[in-house]
Amino acid sequence: MSAPLLETRALCRNFGALAAARDIDFRLEAGARHALIGPNGAGKTTFVNLLTGVVQPTTGAILMKGRDITGVAQAERVKLGIARTFQINRLFRRLSVLENVYIAVAERVGAAPSMFRPAGVRRDVVDESMQLLETLKLSGDAARRISELPYGRQRLVELAIALALRPEVLLLDEPAAGVPSAESHIILDAIDGLPRDIGVLIIDHDMDLVFRFAERITVMVSGAVFATGSPREIAADAEVRAVYLGRTGHG
Repeated sequence: MSAPLLETRALCRNFGALAAARDIDFRLEAGARHALIGPNGAGKTTFVNLLTGVVQPTTGAILMKGRDITGVAQAERVKLGIARTFQINRLFRRLSVLENVYIAVAERVGAAPSMFRPAGVRRDVVDESMQLLETLKLSGDAARRISELPYGRQRLVELAIALALRPEVLLLDEPAAGVPSAESHIILDAIDGLPRDIGVLIIDHDMDLVFRFAERITVMVSGAVFATGSPREIAADAEVRAVYLGRTGHG
């Protein structure tokens, strides 16, 4: 059996006396559509920060396709194919949509400096950037500044930037956070249309989104994995429901 795309073994992270991640065994298979859910304070963001190298584990290991990447720096993990979007977008607001995506593609292909010398703009990088914008139905906004776009479309630009890195693993941290409900379908459609060869992990509170998207769901509570299963199994689990309704006292 081939190694999972991304795997953690007995992953722990302590912040002083607080155990933010406790013995997490997790597998993300190639092409997976996996969701990570849990109440506030469950440790979801810490877990994603561990996967991306923002924080180092206290103990345990992270493997990508069987290779131990526990000590690999954040920037190197991006090069290995782990990309992430954030709850709050981090776009260059004064630049155009196309320029934002161009920077990401240029960085990946090693052409970044030419961004600041218009005469040296690479046609292949522009073409790839425009293709990404077309995929996410953003080509009509290519010349607009980020600051002029509705928030839902800004989130789509962020997704385009993540895809520009050609990731094998895509971590979507509350991709529809802050997006007006009238626009959230744009985000959902874009997520539905992601290439099937990318393993996607979505971290979200929105159960409608999770159950529409996920083929597998992991529930975290108090820094530990509480349950993992298909959407049907998770929906039918009385203990999971109790945690979500707060009856077991977990926060």
